[in-house]
Amino acid sequence: MILECSQCRTRYLVPDSAVGPEGRTVRCAACKHSWFQPGHVLDLVARAEAPLVSVRSAPPPPDVEIESPGTAPGYDAFAHEPPFRPRRNPARRWTMAAVVAGLTMMVGAGAILWTGAPGLASQFGLQLGPAEVPLKIINYPVERRDLDNGNEMFAVSGKIVNPTNTRQPVPDIRVELKDAQHRVVYGWIIRPEATTLAPHGSVEFNSAKLDVPVSSKNLVLSFAGEAVS
Repeated sequence: MILECSQCRTRYLVPDSAVGPEGRTVRCAACKHSWFQPGHVLDLVARAEAPLVSVRSAPPPPDVEIESPGTAPGYDAFAHEPPFRPRRNPARRWTMAAVVAGLTMMVGAGAILWTGAPGLASQFGLQLGPAEVPLKIINYPVERRDLDNGNEMFAVSGKIVNPTNTRQPVPDIRVELKDAQHRVVYGWIIRPEATTLAPHGSVEFNSAKLDVPVSSKNLVLSFAGEAVS
């Protein structure tokens, strides 16, 4: 006899004696659906022609679960832990390894740049703090003069010196005028004529401005990008 579950369409091949002539309730091992399965219909004509045999009647067997072919006894398709191991994803493992390696390299590079490699930092375009310029600004006299048109001219000049044994780039000069309370009241930038200085070389600069605030008392010269105290 072939039984078919009306829910999941799983088919089972069972002997007629498992169901019996009166039918019985069965349950699908795959989806746990239960239904009443009628017994096998007998051929009355063939039965009438066959010789009568005394048969001892026996009570119908109790309801049993029909298991799916090929499954081991006691197998439960809805168990909490499936009888197999999840497949590993090698691509995911390689991706995670690459991320960890990248983070490690970033941390290492940051540590090297932070702990004493300013030259290496500049090669990567990084600046760990205010740049220390080895050049010196010397001899910068200040001149304030009233012009014929009534304006006041403020002039400053000086010299940039390279005291090192290597060629150095020449940054812009920052001019700041401060009042008696050391507050900046006026400022501007001077661009030197030379962009680099040879070892122990020098270059002069000069600049002038009109209508500088009369409250300016102190002059401070520094290189642009350099920390100012």
